[in-house]
Amino acid sequence: MEEEVVLMKGNEAISHAAIRYGVDGYFGYPITPQSEVLETLADLKPWETTGMVVLQAESEVAAINMVYGGAGSGKMVMTSSSSPGVSLKQEGISYIAGAELPCLIVNVMRGGPGLGTIQPSQADYFQTVKGGGHGDYRLIALAPASVQEMADFVGLGFELAFKYRNPAIILADGVIGQMMEKVVLPAQRKRLTDEEVIARCPWATTGKANGRKPNIITSLELDPYAMEQNNIRFQAKYKEIEENEVRYEEINCEDAEYLIVAFGSSARICQKSMELARAEGIKVGLLRPITLWPFPTKAIAKYAEKVKGMISVELNAGQMVEDIRLAVNGRVKVEHFGRLGGIVPDPDEVVEAIKEKLIK
Repeated sequence: MEEEVVLMKGNEAISHAAIRYGVDGYFGYPITPQSEVLETLADLKPWETTGMVVLQAESEVAAINMVYGGAGSGKMVMTSSSSPGVSLKQEGISYIAGAELPCLIVNVMRGGPGLGTIQPSQADYFQTVKGGGHGDYRLIALAPASVQEMADFVGLGFELAFKYRNPAIILADGVIGQMMEKVVLPAQRKRLTDEEVIARCPWATTGKANGRKPNIITSLELDPYAMEQNNIRFQAKYKEIEENEVRYEEINCEDAEYLIVAFGSSARICQKSMELARAEGIKVGLLRPITLWPFPTKAIAKYAEKVKGMISVELNAGQMVEDIRLAVNGRVKVEHFGRLGGIVPDPDEVVEAIKEKLIK
């Protein structure tokens, strides 16, 4: 397949991109609002063309452990779910991070807590960037704001996951998963052969030792001193990621007196809010984190001396706002505006929040 321009949903873009990027296996379980990922893969039947395995597991727990097994063999494997389903995967995600295995996880967020609602939300921010499972680990977290980025971040997510031997997650929300836009799909890439997998992943358990010592994939270490050294190595890797892989977008920030920080669908809404505010003479800029971890701490911190106030716009009760406040370290006022329960705010509401919380 050649590069192609099509109109599709964000969830569908994930599926098409997975096939075209040469993913070896997808293991998932249906849950709204991301069920189209599995449904699209089942409809496209990539096992007949690229050899990609697509399997609906018996549960979310089964799906993430299938990913664990596939990742341990050096294959490009992924899963997708929505908020409650990702909660069920947390033990497996912690195991994968502890075993230093690359994989891709997709979370198309819905409202909670509990079963909550099938409507969009961004309330899984803490779960994603603070570590939803146990232990001191991190996920490389990418936050798409368009259908195009849903497709592009499949490739980027795997690239970063294999570069650092660490799970990566695409943290989208129901708006981005369900909206339709034009997307440029990449040309078809070949899946790696077994020999290429061994060359790229000398640590993998491929069943072909060829005279070397067997590779052992585990996150268990009974000796506490050895486990401490493992964790020290992890922290050094995370520091390297923080130094090299921060991604963000700045819009109209050069002359901004007030700064909006927003990700995903909230950033889309805030682009219009920014335009409305500027039409009223309020100089507003927008900083959109693309990586939620590593977080653009330094980029936000530099505006602490330039703007009169910042507002974090999120579809939650206030989560990313804490990282913004840590970044500015009390040097400028930082407020939060959000809607709950799956309600998406209008751009006018954000403008009013800026006036109420930052200007009055």
